[in-house]
Amino acid sequence: MTTLFVGNLSPEVTDGDLRKLFDAYGDIGSIRVARNRAGRPRGFALVELDGEAATAAVEALNGGELKGYRMEVVVDQPPSAGRHRDRRKRGGVRRRR
Repeated sequence: MTTLFVGNLSPEVTDGDLRKLFDAYGDIGSIRVARNRAGRPRGFALVELDGEAATAAVEALNGGELKGYRMEVVVDQPPSAGRHRDRRKRGGVRRRR
């Protein structure tokens, strides 16, 4: 399964809307519309599709419109381990007492 990042979504978009849209490209593993702690949509979702179906969906849907918003559909990249190490280094030198 390949995870796709679907960004710039309308707050009105539901899992069902995305299921209808991506179902044409293959079997969907899962769909998760990101929400904040208050339960409001954050404007993006993660959709799991098989490799070839994911590639076809990216090519067809990236830049397309859904509920008046132009979507960004790309293959999701996991966070790199290096980013976390860099954050720790920015704090400066710790002194021992």
